[in-house]
Amino acid sequence: MNRKKRRLYILLLCAIGIGSATALTLTAFQDNLVFFLAPSDIAREAPPPGRAFRLGGLVEAGSVERGGATVRFRVTDGAHTISVTFSGVLPDLFREGQGVVAQGVMGPDGTFAAREVLARHDETYMPPEVAAALRRSGHWNPSQGAAPPAATWNTLSPATRTGS
Repeated sequence: MNRKKRRLYILLLCAIGIGSATALTLTAFQDNLVFFLAPSDIAREAPPPGRAFRLGGLVEAGSVERGGATVRFRVTDGAHTISVTFSGVLPDLFREGQGVVAQGVMGPDGTFAAREVLARHDETYMPPEVAAALRRSGHWNPSQGAAPPAATWNTLSPATRTGS
């Protein structure tokens, strides 16, 4: 085997190694990616079964039902509503009519099973994804604080975004 063929084989092996490492890395990241969806997004296109995602919107007034350690409520963006079940301790700021982001999976019966529920942390803050979804659906309630402008949200400093 001459030097040219040996160099070609080494380059080919390196390319296969780098390609395999890239494929494994992307596969590992795909399992950890959690996308944000509003109820209207789910109504338009349901996520694949068993796929974790974040559901955001407003807790519908009159929808919170507490039964032991399990809490049932509905999340709405004004246009569509999704039922949510959660077992655990809800944040202190969780209440009807407030912004919420729940992380979990959609069950076969169409109910969202939340593993984690996050609520607004003060009177003026709403997660940017929730504010954008409400703005898109035309159901933004100005009494919930100022909605971050869609075009300038990413230009704010992290301290400004979190309200610190």
